[in-house]
Amino acid sequence: MITALLLLAAAPPMVVVDEVNVRREEAPPHGAIGMSTAYRISDAVPAPRAMEFRKRVLHPGAAIGSHPIAHDEVYYVLSGEGEVSSDGTKKPLKPGMAAYLYDGAVVGIRQVGKAPLALIIAYPVKP
Repeated sequence: MITALLLLAAAPPMVVVDEVNVRREEAPPHGAIGMSTAYRISDAVPAPRAMEFRKRVLHPGAAIGSHPIAHDEVYYVLSGEGEVSSDGTKKPLKPGMAAYLYDGAVVGIRQVGKAPLALIIAYPVKP
């Protein structure tokens, strides 16, 4: 009986996404400040899905402008340097660092320094 229940509740098959297939050059969201390379990984996953998972490379001088969020969100830095803001508080970010941002905050991140800022952005999709 347990085996039968597990079969009925089986998860959908996994989805493997190669970032080269979801790459595009575009202005960053929330203000179109500069240019970026976007990798909208979770857009390649069929609905329904419970989370967004994206990679974005902010080119020199680019930023994701300040915007309110209606969910918790994580920015994780892969390379380059950035400055993250949450409700007016600013903190530097370097590779290996993450900013955990809370539902209801006004947040943003900008590239600083000479190298592009590559980061992962993850947050839940509200039903």
